[in-house]
Amino acid sequence: MKLPTLREAGTEAKLLLIGIPVFIWTMIPIYHMFVFAISPKEDAFTGKLWPTHPTLHNFSIVFHQQHYFLRDFWIQFWNSAVIALAVGALTLFVATAAAFSISRLRVPGGRAVMNLALFTYFIPAAFLAVPMYRTMGTYGLLNNHWSLILAMVTIAAPYAIWVLKQASDKLPVELDEAATMDGATTLQLFRLVYVPLMMPSLVAVGTYAILLAWNEYLYAFLLLSKDTDITLPVALGNFLAADDSPWELLMTTGFIYALPPAAVYYAFKRYMVGGLTAGAVKS
Repeated sequence: MKLPTLREAGTEAKLLLIGIPVFIWTMIPIYHMFVFAISPKEDAFTGKLWPTHPTLHNFSIVFHQQHYFLRDFWIQFWNSAVIALAVGALTLFVATAAAFSISRLRVPGGRAVMNLALFTYFIPAAFLAVPMYRTMGTYGLLNNHWSLILAMVTIAAPYAIWVLKQASDKLPVELDEAATMDGATTLQLFRLVYVPLMMPSLVAVGTYAILLAWNEYLYAFLLLSKDTDITLPVALGNFLAADDSPWELLMTTGFIYALPPAAVYYAFKRYMVGGLTAGAVKS
């Protein structure tokens, strides 16, 4: 067994000195959220590191929708899931088709499309909220899930196109030429060669789009208003409208809402790192 050198041990020690405080700082809010979630209402603000009488009663209240603010919890949870998955699917469709056309088919104007895609990020997404609201109102899409889906695809697609185009550029062009010589059509080239080779990047981009839509608040707040149409982040904001907000239920709901994206991220984290950085360095 090879022992680490002094330099390697020093590098690892430096990483630990940086990583451990960052990890603790990151986990503190999650820990306090969990403590709130398992604390009775009367113990929620005692300031203790662990509740005297921990309970799962708050989770039971949320799951059974036994509070005024939670009467549509499962509908709102479903709304968030449907919208997030739709945004992920549409973003992948748009970005994959655009990246394939620009990188592999070399369509005219491809460079202009890439520049415009990057230019969109010079304008903060919050600045586009009111124009987006006006646009959706003009086309009669307000209070419709499609308004939020289209808005989030608009935000996610430029970055997704850029990532997939850079990853696509790394694929050997000889593969396209060989498939074409074997009689493959453009659609077959896309389906049988391009998509399988791009799968890590596609998973990473799809996960990015899903998490972006899952956590969105501003656009969901502006474009949706009915209690049965809103997403869960907007519903969580309603907890703060009361004079005596049930913080223990708010934290319980937030903790539950944080579990799906955490599961998605850890399921695809190896794709997230490799896929989102593909093409960043020329080989």
